[in-house]
Amino acid sequence: MMRRLSFTIVLAAVLWTVMFSPWTAPHVNFWWMMTGSAFTLSLLASLFAPGWWKRIRITPKEVALGVAIAVALWGVFWVGDKLSQMMFDFARPQVDTIYGMKDGESPWLLTLLMLFLIGPAEEIYWRGYVQKSLSARWNPNIGFVVTTLIYALVHAGSFNFMLTMAALVAGAAWGWLYRFFPNHFAAIIISHAVWDVAVFIWFPIM
Repeated sequence: MMRRLSFTIVLAAVLWTVMFSPWTAPHVNFWWMMTGSAFTLSLLASLFAPGWWKRIRITPKEVALGVAIAVALWGVFWVGDKLSQMMFDFARPQVDTIYGMKDGESPWLLTLLMLFLIGPAEEIYWRGYVQKSLSARWNPNIGFVVTTLIYALVHAGSFNFMLTMAALVAGAAWGWLYRFFPNHFAAIIISHAVWDVAVFIWFPIM
Protein backbone atom coordinates (compact mmCIF):
# COMPACT_ATOMS: atom_id res chain seq x y z
CA MET A 1 0.00 0.00 0.00
CA MET A 2 2.73 2.48 0.96
CA ARG A 3 4.69 1.86 -2.25
CA ARG A 4 1.68 2.71 -4.35
CA LEU A 5 0.90 5.73 -2.22
CA SER A 6 4.50 6.93 -2.37
CA PHE A 7 4.49 6.53 -6.16
CA THR A 8 1.42 8.73 -6.51
CA ILE A 9 2.86 11.39 -4.18
CA VAL A 10 6.10 11.54 -6.18
CA LEU A 11 4.03 11.73 -9.37
CA ALA A 12 1.96 14.57 -7.90
CA ALA A 13 5.13 16.45 -6.92
CA VAL A 14 6.54 16.10 -10.44
CA LEU A 15 3.29 17.15 -12.13
CA TRP A 16 2.75 20.14 -9.84
CA THR A 17 6.36 21.26 -10.28
CA VAL A 18 6.04 21.13 -14.07
CA MET A 19 2.78 23.11 -13.89
CA PHE A 20 4.03 25.80 -11.54
CA SER A 21 7.80 26.04 -11.97
CA PRO A 22 8.90 29.28 -13.70
CA TRP A 23 11.18 27.15 -15.93
CA THR A 24 8.55 24.72 -17.18
CA ALA A 25 5.18 26.46 -16.72
CA PRO A 26 5.56 28.67 -19.84
CA HIS A 27 5.82 25.53 -21.97
CA VAL A 28 2.57 23.87 -20.88
CA ASN A 29 -1.08 24.84 -20.81
CA PHE A 30 -1.68 25.05 -17.07
CA TRP A 31 -5.41 24.35 -17.11
CA TRP A 32 -5.31 21.31 -19.35
CA MET A 33 -2.33 19.89 -17.48
CA MET A 34 -4.04 20.51 -14.14
CA THR A 35 -7.17 18.81 -15.43
CA GLY A 36 -5.19 15.81 -16.69
CA SER A 37 -3.07 15.62 -13.54
CA ALA A 38 -6.02 15.79 -11.15
CA PHE A 39 -7.94 13.23 -13.19
CA THR A 40 -4.93 10.88 -13.32
CA LEU A 41 -4.34 11.05 -9.57
CA SER A 42 -8.01 10.50 -8.77
CA LEU A 43 -8.03 7.53 -11.16
CA LEU A 44 -4.98 6.03 -9.43
CA ALA A 45 -6.66 6.63 -6.06
CA SER A 46 -9.71 4.76 -7.31
CA LEU A 47 -7.58 1.87 -8.56
CA PHE A 48 -5.37 1.60 -5.46
CA ALA A 49 -8.07 2.26 -2.86
CA PRO A 50 -11.48 1.62 -4.39
CA GLY A 51 -14.63 2.40 -2.51
CA TRP A 52 -14.20 6.10 -1.70
CA TRP A 53 -17.49 6.80 -3.48
CA LYS A 54 -19.36 4.78 -0.87
CA ARG A 55 -18.73 7.62 1.61
CA ILE A 56 -20.30 10.23 -0.64
CA ARG A 57 -23.94 11.15 -0.20
CA ILE A 58 -25.08 14.08 -2.33
CA THR A 59 -28.01 15.64 -0.48
CA PRO A 60 -29.34 19.21 -0.23
CA LYS A 61 -27.79 19.40 3.25
CA GLU A 62 -24.36 18.38 1.96
CA VAL A 63 -24.58 20.87 -0.91
CA ALA A 64 -25.56 23.69 1.45
CA LEU A 65 -22.80 22.74 3.88
CA GLY A 66 -20.24 22.60 1.08
CA VAL A 67 -21.21 26.04 -0.17
CA ALA A 68 -21.10 27.43 3.38
CA ILE A 69 -17.59 26.05 3.89
CA ALA A 70 -16.47 27.57 0.58
CA VAL A 71 -17.88 30.98 1.58
CA ALA A 72 -16.16 30.84 4.97
CA LEU A 73 -12.85 29.85 3.37
CA TRP A 74 -13.17 32.67 0.83
CA GLY A 75 -13.59 35.05 3.75
CA VAL A 76 -10.45 33.68 5.42
CA PHE A 77 -8.50 34.26 2.23
CA TRP A 78 -9.89 37.78 1.81
CA VAL A 79 -8.67 38.69 5.30
CA GLY A 80 -5.37 36.91 4.69
CA ASP A 81 -4.86 38.82 1.44
CA LYS A 82 -5.32 42.20 3.14
CA LEU A 83 -3.03 41.30 6.03
CA SER A 84 -0.33 39.90 3.74
CA GLN A 85 -0.36 43.08 1.65
CA MET A 86 0.31 45.11 4.78
CA MET A 87 3.12 42.78 5.87
CA PHE A 88 4.89 41.87 2.62
CA ASP A 89 5.71 43.96 -0.44
CA PHE A 90 5.84 40.84 -2.61
CA ALA A 91 2.38 39.57 -1.60
CA ARG A 92 0.22 41.33 -4.20
CA PRO A 93 2.56 40.73 -7.17
CA GLN A 94 2.69 37.02 -6.33
CA VAL A 95 -1.10 36.84 -6.03
CA ASP A 96 -1.43 38.67 -9.36
CA THR A 97 0.87 36.06 -10.91
CA ILE A 98 -1.54 33.34 -9.79
CA TYR A 99 -4.50 35.19 -11.27
CA GLY A 100 -2.54 35.66 -14.46
CA MET A 101 -2.93 31.94 -15.11
CA LYS A 102 -6.50 32.52 -16.30
CA ASP A 103 -5.60 35.22 -18.84
CA GLY A 104 -6.85 34.36 -22.31
CA GLU A 105 -8.93 31.42 -21.08
CA SER A 106 -12.70 31.08 -21.28
CA PRO A 107 -14.18 31.74 -17.81
CA TRP A 108 -17.02 29.36 -18.63
CA LEU A 109 -14.61 26.56 -19.51
CA LEU A 110 -12.52 27.15 -16.38
CA THR A 111 -15.70 27.15 -14.29
CA LEU A 112 -16.76 23.79 -15.65
CA LEU A 113 -13.28 22.28 -15.26
CA MET A 114 -12.85 23.44 -11.66
CA LEU A 115 -16.40 22.75 -10.57
CA PHE A 116 -16.84 19.28 -12.02
CA LEU A 117 -13.35 17.86 -12.42
CA ILE A 118 -10.35 19.62 -10.86
CA GLY A 119 -11.86 20.40 -7.45
CA PRO A 120 -13.56 17.03 -6.91
CA ALA A 121 -10.57 15.07 -8.28
CA GLU A 122 -8.15 16.84 -5.92
CA GLU A 123 -10.27 15.95 -2.90
CA ILE A 124 -10.71 12.36 -4.03
CA TYR A 125 -6.92 12.05 -4.22
CA TRP A 126 -5.60 14.19 -1.34
CA ARG A 127 -8.19 13.50 1.31
CA GLY A 128 -9.97 10.38 0.04
CA TYR A 129 -6.74 8.53 -0.70
CA VAL A 130 -3.60 10.15 0.74
CA GLN A 131 -4.99 11.33 4.09
CA LYS A 132 -7.15 8.25 4.52
CA SER A 133 -4.20 5.93 3.78
CA LEU A 134 -1.75 7.77 6.04
CA SER A 135 -4.34 7.91 8.82
CA ALA A 136 -4.80 4.15 8.59
CA ARG A 137 -1.02 3.63 8.50
CA TRP A 138 -0.29 5.80 11.55
CA ASN A 139 -3.22 7.66 13.15
CA PRO A 140 -5.76 10.28 12.02
CA ASN A 141 -3.84 13.22 13.50
CA ILE A 142 -0.56 12.31 11.82
CA GLY A 143 -2.40 11.54 8.59
CA PHE A 144 -3.97 14.99 8.67
CA VAL A 145 -0.72 16.85 9.41
CA VAL A 146 1.46 14.95 6.93
CA THR A 147 -1.08 15.21 4.10
CA THR A 148 -1.47 18.94 4.70
CA LEU A 149 2.29 19.46 4.57
CA ILE A 150 2.69 17.37 1.41
CA TYR A 151 -0.18 19.24 -0.25
CA ALA A 152 1.59 22.54 0.47
CA LEU A 153 5.05 21.29 -0.49
CA VAL A 154 4.03 20.10 -3.95
CA HIS A 155 3.31 23.78 -4.68
CA ALA A 156 6.77 24.89 -3.51
CA GLY A 157 8.26 24.38 -6.98
CA SER A 158 6.40 27.52 -8.04
CA PHE A 159 8.77 29.62 -5.89
CA ASN A 160 5.62 31.57 -5.05
CA PHE A 161 5.33 32.01 -1.28
CA MET A 162 1.72 33.18 -1.44
CA LEU A 163 0.65 30.17 -3.50
CA THR A 164 2.38 27.74 -1.16
CA MET A 165 0.83 29.39 1.89
CA ALA A 166 -2.57 29.36 0.20
CA ALA A 167 -2.20 25.62 -0.38
CA LEU A 168 -1.16 25.16 3.26
CA VAL A 169 -4.17 27.07 4.61
CA ALA A 170 -6.73 25.53 2.25
CA GLY A 171 -5.24 22.05 2.66
CA ALA A 172 -5.34 22.42 6.44
CA ALA A 173 -8.99 23.47 6.31
CA TRP A 174 -10.12 20.58 4.12
CA GLY A 175 -7.85 18.14 5.94
CA TRP A 176 -9.19 19.18 9.33
CA LEU A 177 -12.75 18.76 8.10
CA TYR A 178 -11.93 15.31 6.75
CA ARG A 179 -10.16 14.41 9.99
CA PHE A 180 -13.16 15.18 12.19
CA PHE A 181 -16.12 14.92 9.79
CA PRO A 182 -15.30 12.16 7.27
CA ASN A 183 -19.00 11.42 6.87
CA HIS A 184 -19.34 14.83 5.23
CA PHE A 185 -16.86 13.99 2.47
CA ALA A 186 -19.42 15.12 -0.12
CA ALA A 187 -19.60 18.57 1.47
CA ILE A 188 -15.79 18.78 1.56
CA ILE A 189 -15.59 17.92 -2.15
CA ILE A 190 -18.27 20.47 -2.98
CA SER A 191 -16.54 23.14 -0.89
CA HIS A 192 -13.25 22.64 -2.76
CA ALA A 193 -14.94 22.85 -6.15
CA VAL A 194 -17.04 25.90 -5.26
CA TRP A 195 -14.12 27.68 -3.56
CA ASP A 196 -11.93 27.13 -6.62
CA VAL A 197 -14.46 28.76 -8.91
CA ALA A 198 -15.35 31.52 -6.46
CA VAL A 199 -11.79 32.63 -5.78
CA PHE A 200 -10.64 32.39 -9.41
CA ILE A 201 -13.69 33.36 -11.46
CA TRP A 202 -16.76 34.56 -9.59
CA PHE A 203 -15.29 36.67 -6.81
CA PRO A 204 -11.52 37.04 -7.30
CA ILE A 205 -9.74 38.55 -4.31
CA MET A 206 -8.23 41.76 -5.65
